[in-house]
Amino acid sequence: MRLPEYDRLDALGLAELVARREVSAPELLEAALERADRRNPSINAIVARYDDEARARARGPLPAGPLSGVPFLLKDLLAAWKGHPYTCSSRLLAGFVAPEDAETVRRFQAAGLVLFGQTNTPELGVMGVTEPALRGPTRNPWNPAFTSGGSSGGSAAAVAARIVPAAHGNDGGGSLRIPASVCGLFALKATRGRVTLAPAFGEALGGFAIDGVLTRSVRDSAALLDAIDGPAPGDPYAAPPKERPFLAEVGAPPGRLRIAFTREGLFARSTDAECAAAVDAAARLLADLGHELVEARPKFPRDALARAYLVTLAAQTAADVALAARHAGRRPRAGDLEPETAALAAGGRALSAQDLVLARVELEQASRGVAAFFERHDALLTPTLARPPVRVGALAARSHERLALRLVARLGSRRLLERLFDELGSRSFDATGNTMLFNQTGQPAMSLPLHFSREGLPIGVQVVGRFGAEATLFRLAAQVEQAAPWAGRAPPLSA
Repeated sequence: MRLPEYDRLDALGLAELVARREVSAPELLEAALERADRRNPSINAIVARYDDEARARARGPLPAGPLSGVPFLLKDLLAAWKGHPYTCSSRLLAGFVAPEDAETVRRFQAAGLVLFGQTNTPELGVMGVTEPALRGPTRNPWNPAFTSGGSSGGSAAAVAARIVPAAHGNDGGGSLRIPASVCGLFALKATRGRVTLAPAFGEALGGFAIDGVLTRSVRDSAALLDAIDGPAPGDPYAAPPKERPFLAEVGAPPGRLRIAFTREGLFARSTDAECAAAVDAAARLLADLGHELVEARPKFPRDALARAYLVTLAAQTAADVALAARHAGRRPRAGDLEPETAALAAGGRALSAQDLVLARVELEQASRGVAAFFERHDALLTPTLARPPVRVGALAARSHERLALRLVARLGSRRLLERLFDELGSRSFDATGNTMLFNQTGQPAMSLPLHFSREGLPIGVQVVGRFGAEATLFRLAAQVEQAAPWAGRAPPLSA
């Protein structure tokens, strides 16, 4: 393989080689393209490539900076890239080309990154696994029979497979932390309002969704958040400004933190023994590092917030389908939308404005209680997921559920919608329900790759901080990374 050190180094390490003129940006790009040729066919992480365009950019000149010359991938969701297809894995948007860049994409390019492709995502990002009908499933580099998670599963698989050292993703209910957990990566969902969604949106999914990255090292995550953080003119709100670059926090002492921990699921009704064991091991490690560990968890109205999440998701999906139809210049036809998407959109149209406002009231009241919990604790440790990674197809709708989905899509019945929320919501949240609370309340949260299942698959642990306190999380993550290094672990696919 070209440049053997490529697989070992993180993004900042590769950029340092370019800055010292030991390697050129075109050489790094060719190393990435070669790995994509060899490794992507078995995992289906990258769904579009622009090799010639990337080669022209890599030849420069590139903007100077700590990431200049590093190959990079964009998730095909929220990250509109001018002049390139933007489908969100939906047949309805097939053929649509983005007329302008998202501000995040502009900032990635201003950091000197070399964009060369787009990664897979579930249709409109609505599922916690990346298995769209349009493009097929993305598979886990640790074992292709298993899911890579979602909705940033394509980006996670590409990073885990060492095709790129880091890639773009976003998180509206766990879509960075879920794939990070199952692919053995680090990911941090920033505080609400930290990263702009300009120019297309002021907020997405009621403020739950935020752009970010998946990385193998903590310092790469900090440097990339430095590159994209900050509001844009016209944003409805912004996170508290950072005191100094996040990269400067990596390696800074976190001090002695009071860290709450729980093995229990937040929305999940139970936790698998292996995920609970991951929390226990992480708690012991944190105690050994000098932190105070106390068993505690925030209290919140689970059922009310689960419903509020589904109401918000249904309303957003209905709006997304309407916007996609506007971009496509036509109404959706049969087969344009997957059953889950069509049913959620129909449900969103059946809901009232009052339903959405009442859901927001529930969320705002719960946010106050969760914020009060973090006044007494510096951080919270939980399982990232309540279950180990599942096989591809395990979370797909069953035959009777697909029938119900089609009925909801055709009839728009409130009664059917309520039943669908109860059945699908409960099963999904039992697997992935530890992450979305902090999209609802806005706190920063990260997944640390510290554990493996009996089947040899990664299991992450989640650490949540106070609103606006990414600096504390980066300091703590760097301390853990040094004490229990994970960079040397790689999936068989990258051997």
